[in-house]
Amino acid sequence: MKIDAALEATNLRDVPAIAQAAEAMGFDAIWTGEKQHEAILPLPLVAEHTQRMQFGTAIAVAFARSPMVLAHAAWDLAAQSSGRFILGLGTQVKAHIERRFGVTWAPPVPRLREMILALRAIWDCWQNGAPLNFRGQHYKLTLMTPFFNPGPIDAPHVPIFIAGVNAKMCQLAGELADGFLIHPYHTARYLREVVLPALEAGAAQTGRARSAVQIAGSTFIITNDAEREAVRSQVAFYASTPSYRGVMECHGWSEISERLSFLAARGKWNEMPREISDEMLEAFALIGKPNELPDKLIAKYAGLLDRVGLYAPFAPGQNDELWRALIAAVHAQ
Repeated sequence: MKIDAALEATNLRDVPAIAQAAEAMGFDAIWTGEKQHEAILPLPLVAEHTQRMQFGTAIAVAFARSPMVLAHAAWDLAAQSSGRFILGLGTQVKAHIERRFGVTWAPPVPRLREMILALRAIWDCWQNGAPLNFRGQHYKLTLMTPFFNPGPIDAPHVPIFIAGVNAKMCQLAGELADGFLIHPYHTARYLREVVLPALEAGAAQTGRARSAVQIAGSTFIITNDAEREAVRSQVAFYASTPSYRGVMECHGWSEISERLSFLAARGKWNEMPREISDEMLEAFALIGKPNELPDKLIAKYAGLLDRVGLYAPFAPGQNDELWRALIAAVHAQ
């Protein structure tokens, strides 16, 4: 198992120092997300200021970008870093695709399948000179002139990880992707009963072993009362999303997720956390004193995840003792 860090920098000037500190700390990879800031923009700085550590997007919103735009960015980052870049893609939900990004929505699994195949067709064109002739329902790519072709690179295999919650997306990861990014809103039971079987089913469709797909995930931690209430609010927010209800259903908590959706639709955000019981928090988070968390992390995720991290971002000088203990415990496996 590998252990990864989350990078959240409000200013690009901070990225080199954070990346260097993460590599010195011993993390195996560092990931950016697409929240208040764009996910890909910090990564040339990560590539420039590290030598060993992998890095990637967890996630970049796939449908807000064309396959060609993603292909160019990933190709350049792979070349700059000698193959350390991982392209992590997520679909987002319909409301955000249409109303926040202003683009057209389509069923996400078929569209993301085409995105993966289109990216690989583009890279095959650039690396091996294959004609670009990708024709799908959502993407048609048939033009690549020498002027726009960056040509081959030394590390042409760009790993594609996809993110998701539900079984169909897990199955797509098993079928085509190099990795699967587990949503932090998950439980060990959901991983065992839904995610792993769906990944294995997808892998069987293309004759692959499940081990061909790296499973990466981050987890909530609770070490004090303030963190307990923050995680309770975060879990309530995620559980209110209708497309994420499968996680709650796995535990028999469907009525609670429906009630949370009802409250969210009416903007009653302050009422939502009280619906998340301490029993639920035990399922969604690691809870304990900081010195207890490494053993709890291993006990929960050994055999379930290939890469693990915390939902909390890495900040040099904050919780360094905990980070070192977690890294040591994971690397000892």
